[in-house]
Amino acid sequence: MLARVQSYLLQGIDARACEVEVDVSPRANDAPVSIVGLPDAAVKEAHERVRAALANSGYVFPPGKTLINLAPADIRKEGPVYDLPIAVGLLIASGVIRAPQDDSAAPDVRRCFFAGELALDGRVRPIKGALALATLARDKRATTLLLPAANAEEAAIVQGVDVLGVSTLAEVVGLLNGEVESTPVPAPDVAGMIRAATPEIDFEQIRGQEAVKRAIVIAAAGAHNLLMIGPAGSGKTMMAKALPGVLPSLTPDEAIEITRIYSAAGELPSGRGLITTRPVRTPHHTASSAAIVGGGMIPKPGEISLAHRGVLFLDELAEFPRYVLETLRQPMEDHVVTIARAHAAVRFPANFMLVAAMNPTTRGDVVAGEVGRREMDRYIGRLSGPLLDRIDIHVEAPAVPVAQLQAPARGTSTAAMRAQASEARQRQIARQGGATPNSRLSGKQLDRFCVLEEDSRTLLSHAMSELGLSARAYDKIRRLSLTIADLEGADRIRTEHVSEAVQYRLLDRRV
Repeated sequence: MLARVQSYLLQGIDARACEVEVDVSPRANDAPVSIVGLPDAAVKEAHERVRAALANSGYVFPPGKTLINLAPADIRKEGPVYDLPIAVGLLIASGVIRAPQDDSAAPDVRRCFFAGELALDGRVRPIKGALALATLARDKRATTLLLPAANAEEAAIVQGVDVLGVSTLAEVVGLLNGEVESTPVPAPDVAGMIRAATPEIDFEQIRGQEAVKRAIVIAAAGAHNLLMIGPAGSGKTMMAKALPGVLPSLTPDEAIEITRIYSAAGELPSGRGLITTRPVRTPHHTASSAAIVGGGMIPKPGEISLAHRGVLFLDELAEFPRYVLETLRQPMEDHVVTIARAHAAVRFPANFMLVAAMNPTTRGDVVAGEVGRREMDRYIGRLSGPLLDRIDIHVEAPAVPVAQLQAPARGTSTAAMRAQASEARQRQIARQGGATPNSRLSGKQLDRFCVLEEDSRTLLSHAMSELGLSARAYDKIRRLSLTIADLEGADRIRTEHVSEAVQYRLLDRRV
């Protein structure tokens, strides 16, 4: 008997339909089970897990020759997500799962999608990519999605399909035979969950560093990349982790987009069906280029995609291998990354803010005199000019004096910084007619919106000549000047705006 069950496969962060065909022929008693359709090792082992799960749940693995086909057959299948659909197909073929009657409230197996890993005792374990699967099921006009209970809240975000979370194989059989009442998981309040999210670190806890906080407000207001340079223990890491609290709250669509990436990568925290705050990714400086950008035989998203709509924080920037840092240049400009392999090319989103920190020297502190200057130049020289060109703001984070650490007064709070940045963002939305921040303005948009006064143009010309800045740095300064003007509520860019923007480019002359 032939049975067909609908499931999925992941390509990047997107789900694609995969039909699981199960054919049981009773003519051969001891023939082996065959799984075809480009399965990986985990898929090839599925029949052993399914056999044990059926037996321990009180069902019989159908005798005879069993052929399992995963279509389309020309795309590689990976992971244990096919355990549940294979088990359902076998139970349909053996008559355990019956076709629903017209008056039955049981889900119609022909309009259902299935996915789940089976434990040997019949429990259903969680999977990757549940949110993408729910989107696929809705787009294919399926009525029901049966998947592990641990993934149900995540999948229920997608409206238009009934999500049934199951814990055991026996529960699946009961649902499909109408013996167990099917109660879809309610859709969560995405907007309410985002409003309830709070930042983990408040800038008020950070003493001193008001100049760096000013640079962070500018970076948040215009989505500019930021580099902090200062001795060890000056609070650079803490400020980077607090930065998302200054950024605008996620929209529901952005939260769902980020969650889909984390779900496909298997990085969604346990017990959380939705990412409600902007992510901060902090890869170690020993990370490979594949870990940062993404890759693998079957491409997986890297750290820059996991930082999508959030912050990629590179601590000890100069300690990263130079070839790894250079792979960031194209994603920083295009905000997407394409991983090409022989069988396919996969695009991952990578719209992130780069926030980096580094010590001035290998010692971690500043050495006075000519020797110290040469040591600093050598250390900063590990960074290429083109990479620094793509970082809008270079700011010094000096050591905090003891008097400031002991003072009872606290610094500028996250709420105050966020209010400034939000007001500037609203000006950008009103002027540019959308959510495009200043750092993402094209050359044509920049010429239209970035109107420099005569004195401002003269100052910028002198800065370009004296510092030897590139054409890319010229546009970076104009974008940065526009953001500073937005923070002050100015309609035109004055000399003080350009002057402040130029001072954030002083590191360029050291490279």
